[in-house]
Amino acid sequence: MTEQSPAVARLAARPPQAALDAATRALADIFDARLVTSQAVRVQHGHILTWTPNQPPDAVVFAQSTEDVAAAVKICAAHGVPVIAFGTGTSLEGHTNAPYGGVCIDLSMMNEILEVHAEDLDCVVQPGVTRKALNEYLRDTGLFFPIDPGADASLGGMTATRASGTNAVRYGTMKDNVLSLTVVMPDGKIVKTARRAKKSSAGYDLTRLFVGSEGTLGIVTEITLRLYGIPEAISAATCQFRSIKAACDTVIETIQSGLPIARIELVDALTVRAFNNYAKLGLVEAPMLFLEFHGTAKGVEEQTQRFGEIAEGHGGGPFNWTTKPEERTKLWQARHDVFWAHQTLKSKPEMTGFATDVCVPISRLADCVTETIRDAEEIGIVAPIVGHVGDGNFHCGPLFDPRDEAEVAKVKAFVERLVRRGLDMGGTCTGEHGIGQAKIKYMREEHSPETLNVMRAIKRALDPQNIMNPGKVLDA
Repeated sequence: MTEQSPAVARLAARPPQAALDAATRALADIFDARLVTSQAVRVQHGHILTWTPNQPPDAVVFAQSTEDVAAAVKICAAHGVPVIAFGTGTSLEGHTNAPYGGVCIDLSMMNEILEVHAEDLDCVVQPGVTRKALNEYLRDTGLFFPIDPGADASLGGMTATRASGTNAVRYGTMKDNVLSLTVVMPDGKIVKTARRAKKSSAGYDLTRLFVGSEGTLGIVTEITLRLYGIPEAISAATCQFRSIKAACDTVIETIQSGLPIARIELVDALTVRAFNNYAKLGLVEAPMLFLEFHGTAKGVEEQTQRFGEIAEGHGGGPFNWTTKPEERTKLWQARHDVFWAHQTLKSKPEMTGFATDVCVPISRLADCVTETIRDAEEIGIVAPIVGHVGDGNFHCGPLFDPRDEAEVAKVKAFVERLVRRGLDMGGTCTGEHGIGQAKIKYMREEHSPETLNVMRAIKRALDPQNIMNPGKVLDA
């Protein structure tokens, strides 16, 4: 085990109460009513989506500008107090918990779209802007931002977790669509990582360093994003299959054939049942692909027909497609509401659910999904599956009674097997949810000691006091 650095060791526990009190007083002098210490607000800014206990911060600052964030961070740095950034709270792996206490900087009030450069296909936004708000704003420009993780997450949070989503197979993930960032560093200084040019060979790629860093290296306060033209034509489709393997084999052939599909989502039979319960889709309860095609009217028609031929070759069908906006919206709204749909599968009201993810090489996708379904059936839990299968990423949503210790233990063991199954198949412990607190232990299995030491060296160099979201991504 790597020896703890002095900085890391100092934050193995909460800072002294005197330091927290001094930092809170200094913040109150600047932020007044925008500094909140009520129990309800602090708990709201902790994490309660799984069995990880809620660990609230000692205070919450509602920032309105980059300068606000810088001022708050400088005060916290002066007193050695942890800083945790907060967007909309939709992250899933304990990213916003405060295991060592400290100050949460809520960025939801930083929700302005600062610039839109339609001719350059980019825009500049504050981190509190949500993806839906941005696309609503862009509607009349003929442009859109494609990264769609399902929840109406903030773009700052999506940047911090390197979010992905249903469109990733065609448009990539956040790392492919963030051009530049403004970041408040752990000492309160403000850094711009790049300019608006689409590419650069000038120095280290600091933008990619911060994308996916989960607030452990700095706080993102402005984001320059790549935009795309709204397609002339869009069609959505569903296709059912006899087995998960047949559906996955269809995906593999589709990708290998170079078909420029925009979305290709796998749902297992349990999830189809949940969609029928929740959204009244009336689908046959069988493994199914949800698809979307973008392009010209003729191009979309050709893509749709070509996919139908590929699916038929794997026993898929019926294959139903539509270009009607209301039908497309109903289909994808059901997909976006999958968490709530899964709740309809509960066998008793006390049960809850959560979502976790892994990502494997696409050639191993069918094996990983099939073995996961078999594992759930053998141990007797309900664990529906849905996935962005065009890039080998899928999500599993086990349902369990959090008051039943035996049931919690069973689900925990199931998730561990799921993650290790993905790693054994050459994959990663998380394709898009991030590490947070919940998956730190798997970093040692996914990365070599040498690789982790490089990550730790970066963390120590940029954040020598270890005040930026401590207890996340890396252990000591």
